[in-house]
Parts: sequence; C-alpha cells; structure tokens
Amino acid sequence: MYKIKFFVKHLFNAIFFSLSIIILTHCARTGRPEGGPKDEDAPLFVTSNPAYETVHFDKNEIKLYFNEFIKLKDLNKQLIVSPPLKNPLLVTPQGTASEFLKLQIIDTLTENTTYIINFGNAIEDNNERNKLEGFKYVFSTGSYIDSLSTSGHIKNANRDEKPKNTSLLLYQIDSSFTDSIVFKEKPNYVTNTLDSASFNLTNLKEGKYLLIALKESVSDYIFNSKEDEIGFYTDTITLPKDSIIEKSISLFKETQPYKFKRGKEISRGKIAFGYEGEIKDLEVEIISETPKDFKSISKFEIDKDTLNYWFTPIETDSLNFIVSNEKFRDTVTVRLRKNKIDTLLISNSIGRTMHFRDTLFLKGNNPFVKIDTTQITFTDKDTIAVSYTSFISAKENKIGFLFDKKPKQNYALRILPAAFIDIFEQQNDTLNLNFSTKEIEDYGKITVNIINGDNKNLIVELLEGKDKSKLVERRFITSSETLVFDLLEPKVYYIRAIIDENKNNKWDTGNYLLKKQPEKIIYFNTELALRANYFLNENFSIE
Repeated sequence: MYKIKFFVKHLFNAIFFSLSIIILTHCARTGRPEGGPKDEDAPLFVTSNPAYETVHFDKNEIKLYFNEFIKLKDLNKQLIVSPPLKNPLLVTPQGTASEFLKLQIIDTLTENTTYIINFGNAIEDNNERNKLEGFKYVFSTGSYIDSLSTSGHIKNANRDEKPKNTSLLLYQIDSSFTDSIVFKEKPNYVTNTLDSASFNLTNLKEGKYLLIALKESVSDYIFNSKEDEIGFYTDTITLPKDSIIEKSISLFKETQPYKFKRGKEISRGKIAFGYEGEIKDLEVEIISETPKDFKSISKFEIDKDTLNYWFTPIETDSLNFIVSNEKFRDTVTVRLRKNKIDTLLISNSIGRTMHFRDTLFLKGNNPFVKIDTTQITFTDKDTIAVSYTSFISAKENKIGFLFDKKPKQNYALRILPAAFIDIFEQQNDTLNLNFSTKEIEDYGKITVNIINGDNKNLIVELLEGKDKSKLVERRFITSSETLVFDLLEPKVYYIRAIIDENKNNKWDTGNYLLKKQPEKIIYFNTELALRANYFLNENFSIE
C-alpha cells in the first residue's frame, strides 16, 4: 500500500511539473510558434471612445483600441495634430506594448473646428513591427466633419532629390490675414510628407488659403528664415476648387540680408571678419598707424561667410579698421593676443595621375607673395625641360602651373627652398612631385544638343557625384546649341539647365515676402554612364 501511494504521489508530481513547464513556455512565447507563418498584417484600429468622427466633441481624453498589442515608434517625428495645439498632446503608454492608446488634450479646443490627429507611421505591432500606415483620428467641436481636401507634390529648388519630412501649412485668408503670418502664428491646417514628396491635406473647410511648405530645424510651424527652407504656392488656394495642385511647390533657402558680425584674431598676423548673408563688395581698410613696410592681403574663404585678412605683424595690442560695403560702414577694433604665426604648409591638387582637365595647383595656408622660378625644375620622362607658366591665384592661396600636357607622359616637378615666399616671408621646404598622364583613349566625350526654342538665358552644367553636387563644367548659352564636353573620366555624369531669368550668370533663390520663386532648374532625365573611349550624344529640350 505504501508503495502504491509513493508511486501515485511521484506520478502526480511529475505530471504537475510537466504541465507547469508547458504553461510557462507557452506564456514566454510572444512571437509566432517555431516554423509557423510570419505575421505580415498591420494592426487594425477597432474602436475608440469617443467614437471616430464624433461631432460636438467636448472631452479632454480619447482612448483608441486595436486588435493586437502595438508599440509607438518615432512618435515625436510622426505625430501631427491639425490645427496645431499650443501644448503637445499627451500620448500613453510609450515604450511598452499595449492594446490601446490614451490621448490627453491639455489645450482648450476651438469651436466649430474639425481636428485631425495623424499618427503617420508611428503605430506598429509588437512582434513583427508591421506598420499601421497613415492612421488618423478625426473629430469635430462643431455639428459636422469638414470633408474637403487638397493634394500635390513638393520638390527641392536646386537639388535633384525628393525632400522628405516636410510640413505643409494652410493659412486661412480672412480679414486679419497678412503675409507675415508665417513668421509669428501657427497655421489653420498642417500635415507632413514623412518619407514621400507627396502631400494630402484632409478634412478642410471651404474657403481661401495660403499654402506653404516648410522644412524646419525646429518643428514649431513658424518660419525662421535663417534656418528653415520654405516653399509657397503662388496662387491662392480656393476650396473646393483646388482639390489637386498641378504645379510642384519648390523648397528653397532664402538668402539672408547682409549683416556684419565681428573681427576676430585667428593667429598672429591673421584676422577673420565674419558676416551673414550675401556679400558683393565687402572691404576692410586699416586705419591704425602702420610702418612703411606693412603689407596686407584679404581673401574670402571658400564656402564660409568669412573674409580673411593677413598682415605683417606689428607690435601693438589692437588694430582699428573700417569695414564697409555699399550699405554698411562701421569702425571695428580687433584685440591682438596671439604670439605664433601659422607655419607655411603646402599641398598639391593632384595624385599620381594628372587628368587632361586638371590644373596643377599648390595650395598654401598663407597667402603667397612671390615665386622664384629659378628654384623650380620641371621635366618629362626624358628629363627634357617642360615649358610652363606659373601664377598666384587672386581668389585663393594657390599657385598654379599651366603647361601643354602630353598623353602617356611622366612628369617630375622639383621645387627647392625659397621658390615660394608667403606674406610672413616664410619659405617652402623642398617639394618633389611625380605624376603621369593617360592615353586620350582612356577618356570619353559627351555631346548634348540643347533645344532652346524660346532662346532662354541658360546656365548648362555638367555634374558628377551621387548627390550631383560636384561641378565639372559650366556653359552659358542664349539659343539652341550643341555643347561638347571632352576628355571626361569614365564616370556617371548628370546635366542640368538653370533658367537665368535676370541674366546674372548664377542661380538665384526665392524670397517669400517678395513673392519671388527661385529660378527654375531642369535636370536631364537620364544619367550618363561614360566609359573609356566612348562617346554619348543626347538631346536636351528646355521647356
């Protein structure tokens, strides 16, 4: 009898233990069973309290229910409330899975207004991260839900890439409307393009509107011209007529008005004068007393809002300058505390291979003032002297060498000390450059027939690089013309034409307050993959 009881007891314990393991294992598995089909379905919105598209809404809390556990991802980037609220919507839970979301409204809502709470693609299921795309909750504080809409596309004004995560703002045009509203007030309606260049503003009421595109550094729906890119639809949007916008809205960065910032000593004998905005004729004139052998050189720094001013050091604790252009004139004092002059450093613009489109430049950190060609030896592979011309660049701290490049040739450039002298009378060290050229057959040619029927002023540019930002060559034409770009390296190239409306030989951006759109840029719709000893011939029609 004892043995039977013992056996039954152990059998019961074994069964209980096995069931416990099974239950615990099952509870621990939140994903699909091993070998089962992958869940590819997005979560579904089931119901809400108050109901979707509730009218006469007067609550401060909303609960949204889904058919499975969901999580929120990038909610701050995705969530858009239209019209915008002064205080952010509180959404819980975040960072944990739940079958519902609770939304708390802190603001006082506007009467007779349809609100759209757009989650974008922030809602995804807990296991497979399937997204519930473009989910919106809509309600109205009035007696009906507004149902009009308008849609369209945006583009970058000067870059051939789709702008992403851009806000589209609608401002109602009424008796209190002014163009400056975009600088100080939030819009009546807002949406976001997220990962697309298309937009769709929904649940709008009948009326007339200003439509703005805004790519912001801070998402407050207020235009900051220093930081943000803007685009605007030139014509008034009239609903319900303008439900589809035919023309793309171009995003651009405004050129800031000129503003002098300050002068700052960078190193002994070098001062940087900083400024903001576009500058054409900034001049710096020293008014402090200087010795007779005093020398100075000023040059704009490439791609920076800075005018660098080098001068032969003198014993003083400050220098006074007049900084001026056609609209600005001021006296500036710069304190001098640095004791060390920048040592002359020189680099060259080419590697082991010099291409036929290249110019050999030697670049310095300080301005060059003298070249002594007696200290320079330039020979080919047969040690025969190469005839050349050297020059000091007026815009940059560079010395250039011009010579007749021969195919399949080796060159040696030997530069002895004191060949170059900078403004501080420092000399170069010995430099030895060895480089070679290729055969003509190693390059290709692109011929473009520009069809310019209206004889527009065009700036035609040949570009390279994944982002199409590196300029290879630029031409200016005013009629239909055949352009030949020769001796090109085997690469992928792109062509664009800028319609130069004001004939100033450069692309001009827009200005919102002046209602000036940026100058139009047309990209040739095919990338040009060029091989060695290969010729491409294309037709590019400008419309």
